[in-house]
Amino acid sequence: MENIRHLPLPLEELPSAIQRFCNPQGPAAARIMAAKGLVPVKGNDQVTMLAQLAADPDEQVRTTALATLHKLPENVIGPACEAALLPEVLHFLGRTLHNEEVLGHLVANPATSDAAIEEIARVGSERITERIAVNEQRLLGAPGIIEALYKNRHTRMSTADRLVDLAARHRLDLTGIPGFAAHVEALAGQLIPEASDEPLPQDAAFQQTLAHDTDENAFAEDKAAGEEAVKEKYLPLNMQIMEMTKAEKLRLALVGNMAARAILVRDHSKQVAMAAVQSPQMLANEAAEIARSKEVSEEILRYIGGKKEWIKSAEVKHNLVFNSKTPVGISMRFISHLRMEELKQLAKNRNVPAQLRSFAQQWVIRKEGKGG
Repeated sequence: MENIRHLPLPLEELPSAIQRFCNPQGPAAARIMAAKGLVPVKGNDQVTMLAQLAADPDEQVRTTALATLHKLPENVIGPACEAALLPEVLHFLGRTLHNEEVLGHLVANPATSDAAIEEIARVGSERITERIAVNEQRLLGAPGIIEALYKNRHTRMSTADRLVDLAARHRLDLTGIPGFAAHVEALAGQLIPEASDEPLPQDAAFQQTLAHDTDENAFAEDKAAGEEAVKEKYLPLNMQIMEMTKAEKLRLALVGNMAARAILVRDHSKQVAMAAVQSPQMLANEAAEIARSKEVSEEILRYIGGKKEWIKSAEVKHNLVFNSKTPVGISMRFISHLRMEELKQLAKNRNVPAQLRSFAQQWVIRKEGKGG
């Protein structure tokens, strides 16, 4: 992707008609007049001028220009967002004017930079993501946009499938998508639907599952209430996930929240389970709960035990060691990190391998010999 530059730009790169109004070395009062729109500059030049002044060193100039920019009528801002303005100006407008119509103009504008499109793709609405997703030429030239669309919860599931298929056909390796290769494999031999004006039934079903997903804090509170309570409360979500295709599960592992990952990490498909535990949203406290579970595979526990950020957590290490499904080689690495009380408990725990109990007992003797 191209280098990203931000405003303000050097004066000589601006249209000559606005340079004198944007000169930071000139009187602040003159720039404030320009920021209020009280100078003879109109149309695209006015939009460029206000964008430049919104990055002015003077705070009053900045805030005034930004306020004026937000008040510009559609018949001024719309054509500007479709025009061949400086890419940095268009990028700024995309970051600043969170308006569906403005974003629609920007994503259709060839002058808008790939970097700006990628930022919009991360957070855009379904309507905006659909507009971005049909520009295959831009997508193939900037695969980061495909990754951004895939990770956006608003992007239709059918569109995500189409993007994965597009990338696979052109031999793009989307390393930013955990489980990308598995998603490509899941689509093999399937008929990929064409882009459509209306969402498909599978899109509605996927969005319904996301709607049943919960926020991180609420799920953490439910976990504290007990495993059975969690299973009962999230039964509808579990049932919906059971009806999903493998490709849908792989994407949900990435864009879903904690409740979805807690289900998917136990999926019978190793690829789905790994996609869930490899989600960028997964944090140490969540990994600790998974490390406690007897329902996850050895591969998942091995992955958690090898994640440097997570094994800084004493809870993660404790849960791995006390989980009978954790590979012995992983558990042995963390025994020396346990407290004396934990070592004594482990030495008597009949649910873990005898080798682990014996090693824990040796550590107890060693620590008691050193005075604790």
